[in-house]
Amino acid sequence: MDVQDVNAWVIRFRDEVSGSFQKLPGSSIVLRYVKSSYQNDPVRSGIELFLFLFALRYLLASSYSTQKKSYVTLSEEEVDELVDEWTPEPLVAPLTPFEELENERRPVIVGPTGPKSKLSNGRTVTNLASYNFYNFVANETLKEKAIQTLRTYGVGPCGPPNFYGTQDVHMKTEADIAAHLGTPACIIYAQAFSTISSVIPAFSKRGDIIVADRAVNYTIRKGIQISRSTVRWYDHNDLEDMQRVLERVVKEQAKKPLTRRFIVTEGLFEDVGDMVDLPKIIELKLRYKFRLILDESWSFGVLGRTGRGITEQQNVDAAEVDMIVGSLAGPLCAGGGFCAGSDEIVEHQRISSASYTFSAALPAMLATTASETLNMLQTTPDILVQCRENIKSMWAQLDPRSDWVCCTSSIENPMMLLVLKQEVLAQRKWSVGEQEAMLQDVVDECLAQGVLTTRLKSMPRANSAKEAGWEPQPALKVCVTTGLTRKEIERAGITIRHAITKVVKARK
Repeated sequence: MDVQDVNAWVIRFRDEVSGSFQKLPGSSIVLRYVKSSYQNDPVRSGIELFLFLFALRYLLASSYSTQKKSYVTLSEEEVDELVDEWTPEPLVAPLTPFEELENERRPVIVGPTGPKSKLSNGRTVTNLASYNFYNFVANETLKEKAIQTLRTYGVGPCGPPNFYGTQDVHMKTEADIAAHLGTPACIIYAQAFSTISSVIPAFSKRGDIIVADRAVNYTIRKGIQISRSTVRWYDHNDLEDMQRVLERVVKEQAKKPLTRRFIVTEGLFEDVGDMVDLPKIIELKLRYKFRLILDESWSFGVLGRTGRGITEQQNVDAAEVDMIVGSLAGPLCAGGGFCAGSDEIVEHQRISSASYTFSAALPAMLATTASETLNMLQTTPDILVQCRENIKSMWAQLDPRSDWVCCTSSIENPMMLLVLKQEVLAQRKWSVGEQEAMLQDVVDECLAQGVLTTRLKSMPRANSAKEAGWEPQPALKVCVTTGLTRKEIERAGITIRHAITKVVKARK
């Protein structure tokens, strides 16, 4: 077959294919579209042909499993044998002998918790181990309001705030807190513990920078851990060290992409009791362009003329603090927590804060109680004055008169933390465990004398080896209340001082 025969055969085959194709319904439309498309944009025709062929091949291809079996198939006998051999790890560490002994000695309160509490053994003791600073627990007005709210709204909303959990009492409480602090907006949470541990990761993410005090409480540390941000610690309440850390962060980030930067600290430190220097913190955060997250869980309702917190006590405009986080469950004797700030900060949390989004809303009864206690602090500031007078009376019996302990708390903090003096520790050379055991003996001796106190029981400080280095000193915790007279406070202080002396002298 020569070239002419091949050419004739190709032409004849093309004509036959063209004739067969033209007999198909709609073939003329397709042929006209291809001719016009090729004439105007031949690349487009080629791409469309490729996609058509790919789709045709995909539809005609045989099905196959995308799950590759990369495991060994076991028989039922082998599975049962492995199950029998498996030993689950305990959810919590086993109790130490000291913890078991402490559980055996732990007193049990029967009935309401007040300044005078009845124990399960029938004794009535002076209660200096609760956060009932203003004796709100015994306030009949608050009880009536709580009962009325309970009958109107029920026990709980049974739903998250963003679904159907928000009620008018929640909105009123948010407005009351914002007005009390002087901030544009406020958001309330159902649990005090999960408030700041949700606020921090709602704003600070992986790659962001957090500069935090080494003495911040456990909830703050959990929030920092959840955020997965880069953390820089500074020595407790050492603002010179804080400034060095801020300068180092600014230099390290100078040539890197812009990140969010936060300073995280407390108003009154839970594990130490002392107070932060807020004006200096504000000055540093403005100078180095950081945002400030301030935890006022223990200063809100305690510091200031009307209990507004450390901003009122140190004459700082609340608007200069980016986020004020507090608790409604401590001094206010209600429940839940809050975060106050600008409208943008609050609205961002309503869709980005895990605890707010995925938890049931605060029970209406607790929201009403928080609003009422705030109103009482505003209208009757004498409550705060009386509490501070009782604090001074307790201080006078403990800190200057005891040869063994000193108070690390601020003079306005009703939660007094008593630690062994450094010269006593240097002389006795007690370990942390020995200090804990000694303080527990003091608690037991005070209870035997009719005064209920407790120890500082902080959670583990370090989430990793990099965070290790600072640990709170074991302390005796004494919570002052307005439910006791000045003479009763002084008598309780004398009892505590004598118990400390007795226990320390008995130990060699």
